[in-house]
Amino acid sequence: MNKTHAAITAIGGFVPEYRLTNAVLETMIDTSDEWITTRTGIKERRILKGEGEGLSVMALEAIEDLKKRSGKSLEDVDAVIVSTVTPDMPVASTAAFICNKIGAKNAFGFDLQAACSGWLFALSTGASYIESGRFKKVLVIGGDKMSSIIDYTDRTTCVIFGDGCGVALLEPNNEGYGVQDFILRSDGVGRDFLKIKAGGSMYPPTAETVANREHFVYQEGQQVFKFAVTNMAEVAANIMDRNSLTADNVDWLVPHQANKRIIDATAKRMGVSDEKVMLNIQRYGNTTNGTLPLCLWDYESQLKKGDTLVFAAFGGGFTWGAIYLTWAYDPK
Repeated sequence: MNKTHAAITAIGGFVPEYRLTNAVLETMIDTSDEWITTRTGIKERRILKGEGEGLSVMALEAIEDLKKRSGKSLEDVDAVIVSTVTPDMPVASTAAFICNKIGAKNAFGFDLQAACSGWLFALSTGASYIESGRFKKVLVIGGDKMSSIIDYTDRTTCVIFGDGCGVALLEPNNEGYGVQDFILRSDGVGRDFLKIKAGGSMYPPTAETVANREHFVYQEGQQVFKFAVTNMAEVAANIMDRNSLTADNVDWLVPHQANKRIIDATAKRMGVSDEKVMLNIQRYGNTTNGTLPLCLWDYESQLKKGDTLVFAAFGGGFTWGAIYLTWAYDPK
């Protein structure tokens, strides 16, 4: 009997309409298009506008897009996993709300937080559910409304992040396509280099934490860059070695869109040429949990059944990982 793999069978995505360009940022902070582009590769990022609109707004739009692209029904979904650092609210979970809104009455759902590596962690979790034989449809959502936790007076962070959401449907596959292997890692050494200090149980919200702007993302860029360049590139190379993959038989690198220089370093370590690297950081910036599924969303029409994909990501905490996956369907 053939082994059951968890294959991606449909993709959806959504980015807000408003574009926050480098030119606009030049009017807000001491920066320039040249400075941002040289250091990050970002030209613009999307921002979700509207009072009371959170991650679920983008997730539900992405799910509708998936349904339109694939023609698949989602009422019989077994599980919904939402990887995010910006849930609608701390309690209750965004996943539970999404289950309700899409009519998945028999599904369970939960939010998963692993910073920018979250969608890899969620994808591997969903794949394990499928491989167990207990579940047939798992929706893996990755997205963030980063504009809700960014200080737009801090030029070290506000030039990097944007809003967006992507979603993948996982289903069983007995032809050998789908998730083949994953390596996931975490190390608390990076806890203080990329964080939001207040809002958790250590530092609950107070007037003082708000006045001190402690509910926004804080980043020590050089430290994060140093760890990201090393670990994201290394884990991608490791999963290739473990599965006897070479640069010739990797069709696509799907890298977390944090920084163009980190992406370039990962591709170089793998020996993968530029034309095999999925890249949209210039248009969306770093959407945190949204970057990997949004890459698939943008490149879906170029993917062919049997293509070999290597995902790689790095996030605060620190967290990092890689997934080796074979694509399960031809372009629609």
